[in-house]
Amino acid sequence: MTRVDLTVRGGGIFGLSVAWQAVQRGARVRLIERQAIASGASGGLVGALTPHTPEGWNPVKAFQFASLLRAESWWAEVDATSGLSSGYARIGRLQAVADAAALALAQTRAEQADTLWHGKALWRVTPSTAAPWEPASPSGFLIHDTLSARLNPRHAAASLEAALRAKGVDIVLGDADDDGAVVWATGVAGLEALSLDLGRKAGQGVKGQAVSVLLPGHESQPQLFIDGLHIVPHADGTVAIGSTTENQWTHPDTDAQSDVLLERARSALPLLRQAPEVARWSGFRARAASRGPLLGPWPGRPGHFIANGGFKIGFGVAPEAARLICDLMLEGRDQIPQDFKPLERVL
Repeated sequence: MTRVDLTVRGGGIFGLSVAWQAVQRGARVRLIERQAIASGASGGLVGALTPHTPEGWNPVKAFQFASLLRAESWWAEVDATSGLSSGYARIGRLQAVADAAALALAQTRAEQADTLWHGKALWRVTPSTAAPWEPASPSGFLIHDTLSARLNPRHAAASLEAALRAKGVDIVLGDADDDGAVVWATGVAGLEALSLDLGRKAGQGVKGQAVSVLLPGHESQPQLFIDGLHIVPHADGTVAIGSTTENQWTHPDTDAQSDVLLERARSALPLLRQAPEVARWSGFRARAASRGPLLGPWPGRPGHFIANGGFKIGFGVAPEAARLICDLMLEGRDQIPQDFKPLERVL
């Protein structure tokens, strides 16, 4: 087997993105996935790439903002290399303003966005028009941000895989030996292994479910955020609805939770009542104990690194996470926020 500079373990969005970033810098890369590409949470349905609120600015919010700004050109290059479509589009997002207090807060955030987002995206309070593709708003106002984007997770993973193959990356389905530096991007299983090694809980799997319906003609509409639901129109004429969050569950597959999810969405947006269901997804998302991405050296394992814990925001932060981890591994530049780094072992 040809020797490589970097071994990436895990074929989800973090593993694929690190491999892509590394090969773009001229590294020889092998990616090892034991099951199938995007077999875990990266094979979901929703694909909502959304920002934190523009207030209380910190390194985590700055990191996510930078990644969302990079996403358009990043995915365009991936798709141009693969000849496939990730379904990426920066379509923005609408959400209702509940009452006078929420309206005042939204207006304050709009002012902060003008400063914190440097004019590269907008967060605006706009009057509701009661259009069919709008959340009902008790206050008569909506929040409209222009930073939110969407992609189709399965299509995006397939585009990344094809782009990596086009660049000569050795993709192994099964197992193989490590070579060079090693990045562990193995999701829930990786958090469990890290927890055992460090003697502390590094994170856990959280069950999620999502549903997709067919509703052509709304591909360019903004995504909606209604009462905790993401309603995301995709380029293929489907609309994804997600998602549930369950720390305790009785069954690993889709169940009554998906029925409730779909009914809530149809009640919130009547347009969906006649849209037939076409797919369901259920799986486990890797949530780090810090609730943010987990990036950096594996404590006590020289040459081994971690890229994990992209709970709910993995596709949104993947471009910047891949850049930071490759800066460290390939160029020795450590710009990873301290909050993202794995804790040391318990002695």
